[in-house]
Amino acid sequence: MLTEERHQQILTRVEENDIVTINELLQPLEASESTIRRDLQSLEKKGLLTRIHGGAKKKQRLNFEASMDEKEQQFHAEKLAIAKVAAEIIEPEDVIYLDAGSTTIEMIPFIPIHASIKVVTNSVKHASLLIDRGIDTIILGGTIKLSTNAVLGHFALQQLRQFRFNKAFMGMNGAHFEAGYTTPDPEEAVIKELAMSQSQIAFVLLDRSKLQQTTFTQVAPLEAANIITNTLPTELAKKFLVHTKITEVQS
Repeated sequence: MLTEERHQQILTRVEENDIVTINELLQPLEASESTIRRDLQSLEKKGLLTRIHGGAKKKQRLNFEASMDEKEQQFHAEKLAIAKVAAEIIEPEDVIYLDAGSTTIEMIPFIPIHASIKVVTNSVKHASLLIDRGIDTIILGGTIKLSTNAVLGHFALQQLRQFRFNKAFMGMNGAHFEAGYTTPDPEEAVIKELAMSQSQIAFVLLDRSKLQQTTFTQVAPLEAANIITNTLPTELAKKFLVHTKITEVQS
């Protein structure tokens, strides 16, 4: 089993059970105790869990947000698979909103350039890549958040209120049964919520490690969007399906 696959399985078990022991991981991961200890150490350094004696527990950092570069390096294969499936939902002549995010950016190489697609985005990085592909693009104006390249603030909101979309593809920091979709930054939450409400249908793209995670600010309840994510354990999928539709992607 590849290191990234082990890490994903560890995070999934932590999310489902809050606490996981090394002994519980030995058999399903088919790895030695020393390997699992190294995995837990690596995941703790990335801020994805907290090590405890004999295992690890879920880490909740409500106000923490990694930089765009850090996000792009985490679970890249999963994000790429999710993005490809999301891009296949786009139809000719769609007007779409493409939110700032490390998974939504992976959609750009898969967006069809021959189908008169128009894209509105609040990401400087996304806009540059869209333009490079010759895709009709509008970027919101406002204050640029340096860590994530997202455009925020009053002017961005004012401009966004004028638009309507066939589909919105959203990045998110967490999706939780009770807290819904969340993000650490209140300003970013307002932009996300408005973009979703201006769309005929919204899709939240997130890798499995973000399920049952909660951050500082609620964006919307789970019912406000469909989720595109990795293949989920059956019990976890059942709980989310009570609130929303899920597309599970093999990575």
